[in-house]
Amino acid sequence: MIRPLGIGDRKVGPGCPVYIVAEMSANHGGDYSRAVKILEEAKATGADAVKLQTYTAETMTIKSGHALFRLGEESPWKGRQLYDLYREAFTPWEWQPKLKKVADRIGLDLFSSPFDSTAVDFLEEMGVPCYKIASFEIVDIPLVRRVARTGKPMILSTGLATQEEIEEAVREARNHGAFDIVLLKC
Repeated sequence: MIRPLGIGDRKVGPGCPVYIVAEMSANHGGDYSRAVKILEEAKATGADAVKLQTYTAETMTIKSGHALFRLGEESPWKGRQLYDLYREAFTPWEWQPKLKKVADRIGLDLFSSPFDSTAVDFLEEMGVPCYKIASFEIVDIPLVRRVARTGKPMILSTGLATQEEIEEAVREARNHGAFDIVLLKC
């Protein structure tokens, strides 16, 4: 039986109002005031939460000019290094606690997709109410375990995963303390 779970002050699940999450990603364009405006507009349009992504270029890839670390012909960023794109697109870590305070003040939940254990530690210090594991990271079992050990709700994106990978991630999350798990097909 599926039961509602708590995210912040909200119950989410069967019989509960829809819980709307706006994704900030790199839409701030490197401008903190734009990031704040995204929070304000998300709230004004009825969102319940805003999700960030917490990573650095160094935790995502290496700085390399090798073809394996460049975007291909089909990409709008053709020829660009992955490192440089991650460096441009990330949400600076020094902004995130301040954005959390803004979100708290205006009545939005703010949480994130961490991409490594240092991001989880950082987000725990911020007091995020839940975590989302990105589709690419569902197979990063040490990350799934680390998030599970927080005891907070986990949203697992499954879009790139096989049935076996999903089952392993859920099993490992449960075995390491996660009881509120949402599977997201995207």
